[in-house]
Amino acid sequence: MSETLPTVLDIEASGFGRGSYPIEVGIARPDGTTCAFLIQPLDEWTHWDPKAELLHGISRERLHREGFPVRQVARWLNDELSEEGKAYSDSWGYDNTWLSLLFHHAGMLPGFRLEALRILLSEDQQALWSDTKEAVIAERGIHRHRAGEDARLLQLTYLRTQQLCQ
Repeated sequence: MSETLPTVLDIEASGFGRGSYPIEVGIARPDGTTCAFLIQPLDEWTHWDPKAELLHGISRERLHREGFPVRQVARWLNDELSEEGKAYSDSWGYDNTWLSLLFHHAGMLPGFRLEALRILLSEDQQALWSDTKEAVIAERGIHRHRAGEDARLLQLTYLRTQQLCQ
């Protein structure tokens, strides 16, 4: 019997706290495939934290050059996620705030709910989470702090902790 994986959503941002905004959104689908889009910052989105750029490696210039308009990204997320109705995030507080900002500026409502990934985890899975995640990163050579890769990493960590707890 094959495991059904949760759909995981991850967002990279211009920084943390007031004035920050989403710059990349990625998902890992139940079949393990991933997709991510860079987001063109709106004119009023001026906050930029150089420390955040050091983590994700995405420059503001690259967002202007390669990013997709806010409305197009919001439409893509609804197309991808509205049938399933929900996606999971490991940083719900931040990701939900940035997702709300994205949809607000797109003039749209999300056709899905974002939920905390931890609600899917048993206590045993939670206890194994951190070490398992580090092992998966090392084994797969995952590039951290890119939305699609991070979403897949969370999905793989979920699967591994589930297998370890059986």
